Amino acid sequence: MHVLDVTEFFSERGGGVRSHLTLKGHVLCQLGHRHTILAPGSMPIDMEGSHLIRVGGPSMPYDPSYQLLWRPDLVRGVVRAEHPDILEIHSPYVAAMGALASPRSAFGARTFFWHSDFIDTYQQVLLEREVLGLRIPTAARRMITEPLWAWVRRIGRACDATIAAARWQVDKLRSHGVPRVVHLPMGVDKRVFYTRPRSEIVRASYGVSPSDVMLIGVGRFAIEKRWDLVIEAFLRLRERESVKLVLVGDGPERARLERLAEGSKDIRFSGFVKDRDALAVLLSSADALVHGCPYETFGISIAEAVSCELPIVVPDLGGAAEQADATFSETFTSNDAHACSAAMSRLLSRDPRELRANAKRAASKIGTVEDHFTQLLALYTDLLAKKTAV
Repeated sequence: MHVLDVTEFFSERGGGVRSHLTLKGHVLCQLGHRHTILAPGSMPIDMEGSHLIRVGGPSMPYDPSYQLLWRPDLVRGVVRAEHPDILEIHSPYVAAMGALASPRSAFGARTFFWHSDFIDTYQQVLLEREVLGLRIPTAARRMITEPLWAWVRRIGRACDATIAAARWQVDKLRSHGVPRVVHLPMGVDKRVFYTRPRSEIVRASYGVSPSDVMLIGVGRFAIEKRWDLVIEAFLRLRERESVKLVLVGDGPERARLERLAEGSKDIRFSGFVKDRDALAVLLSSADALVHGCPYETFGISIAEAVSCELPIVVPDLGGAAEQADATFSETFTSNDAHACSAAMSRLLSRDPRELRANAKRAASKIGTVEDHFTQLLALYTDLLAKKTAV
């Protein structure tokens, strides 16, 4: 089987979709399948057996580390030349336009992987804030977002399946009229993310003493991730607890977040950690993970933390909430810094050994990347069989 993935969610510094596609290529190639990725950019990158085709394009305005594929005709040309069995769309922008414009004769089946709730995420974060002293009414927000949902429906109707990793996203897509939505949870690379010995050397490198509690947050520094809320909540917690916070990641909001944390020696920014083993050691050396985003379509960083037997503090909505269990986690009212701070405090008051033991049991139930891609290949096989039978 030959799978062609088309995406604009592909950053030079890494990111969730790039990691997903890297693992996908590794698993597919091990099973004897061909894997090709079409992504914007020009830098050659080793994708572990996948064939990477890069096309230069303009940078996206919010985060310049991402680019647009820009020319749908080039996308169509690659699809015709590669003639894949599966053509999978991984971003809803120009990549989707080019993939939808490709004739049915150029591929076997076409699918859409819903990586990001790009509509309601930015509506909630941006449109619900006051603009020039005015709050945008609900009716106006719907007028803005409905054409975007119409575009998503068009993509879904032109595809043989739309794949979503979290149940809440499956329900949401179906509620907006997207057909043929399939629930397929992500998997964790358990060759990497498992409990490592706690490293006091690693902790000390971030200014954490053996007696300190170390909280960690992992993810892209983008506005919808709500790291501003995590920082505000942590600063409230710090007034009454001896804790440190390490934030792992990078992105367009980093400078603003560093300003919010300015003056606090208890918050450290690690930058983006490309070495996955180093990230697993860092997670295993922390005492709990805290996450602020209620819009996660799955939350792979949360699943990776739990696989390292880490207790979690997460919002009560989105993919993060789906991974929370009261035996090893605390949830808080989404977008509420006071509630987040209180949830962190509640977690720290509990028995850490019991929390770790419960997280270990939860980790055993998290699927592997091999599980995920085996199920994905089964879906592809079924779709191709249906196309052949027509």
